[in-house]
Amino acid sequence: MVTASALGDRLDAYRDLTADAVVRYVPVREPRRHLYDPLRAYTMRGGKGLRPALCLAACEAFGGEVEDALPSAAAVELLHTAFLIHDDIEDGSETRRGRSTMHVAYGVPLALNAGDALATLCFRPLLDNVNLLGSRMSRLVTAEFHRAMESTVEGQAIELGWRAEDVFDLTPVDYLDMVLRKTCAYSTILPLRAGALLGSWGQADLEPLTQFGYALGAAFQIQDDVLDLVSEDGRYGKDVLGDVREGKRTLILLHLVHAASAADREFVVALLRSGSRPDGAVRRVAEMMRDYGSIDFATAYAATIARSAAESFDEAFAGCPPSSAVEFLREIIPFMIHRSA
Repeated sequence: MVTASALGDRLDAYRDLTADAVVRYVPVREPRRHLYDPLRAYTMRGGKGLRPALCLAACEAFGGEVEDALPSAAAVELLHTAFLIHDDIEDGSETRRGRSTMHVAYGVPLALNAGDALATLCFRPLLDNVNLLGSRMSRLVTAEFHRAMESTVEGQAIELGWRAEDVFDLTPVDYLDMVLRKTCAYSTILPLRAGALLGSWGQADLEPLTQFGYALGAAFQIQDDVLDLVSEDGRYGKDVLGDVREGKRTLILLHLVHAASAADREFVVALLRSGSRPDGAVRRVAEMMRDYGSIDFATAYAATIARSAAESFDEAFAGCPPSSAVEFLREIIPFMIHRSA
């Protein structure tokens, strides 16, 4: 069993390895001031590094070496950062990883271009895979990226559509379908499948990994939604109550809309339909989420999905010999729902 301290150390080690690789893929050339210097500074902020860690650990679990998966892990992180920049613009977010978002710091046009640049740069490490792995394996990994990228933009479109069309009559199944596409596809399923492909040299059964990655990613996203409401100012690294202010259809909001009294529901719906969401009104909605048990509902739901991830773990990693990488991946499950920031 991996202790919390050991898990944190291994996660940090995977993150640092990936960060070093990512920086090497950001060019040092002109135009620097309006592209590459901001990109370099933004990518060096670093996050938890969960996505590349899943890729590297899965590769090791299936018998590969970290070096075999490092370009793919870097590509995962470059793609993730590109999505973050665009997502922050779409949501109007002002804070990311404890600092100003790219569009707040540099303006929307530059940020849009920077996000496009990172999405383009993520193909550099995938091209490096051709020399490292050969054409067959590199094609398989690149196909995984293409599939995940398509799914992510579809999931984002679904969520944006709900907000644009003032859709409120949604169920947890609707929410989970959106999360599967938007979050799980590239955050957990992609790195796990790519890592397993590389570690097993294309022999791993990827379907159980997809099921495990879905449950893991859904638990992660629901916990992320909860942290938006319960984290202290500055600890979360994002806008406080940002999901409420942006009108996101989180599992918490869906529960509130169904559980609230007619008057409270009318207040919530009217606020979310409004183009103006004052801080006082946003805080009132957050208080309703506590009072109606919506946060507790989401927390319990995340725990249930995390149990599904634990139940699917053995099948996902069947045939993998015992190793520290396997145990790290097993302990990632409770980490997803017990993290506080």
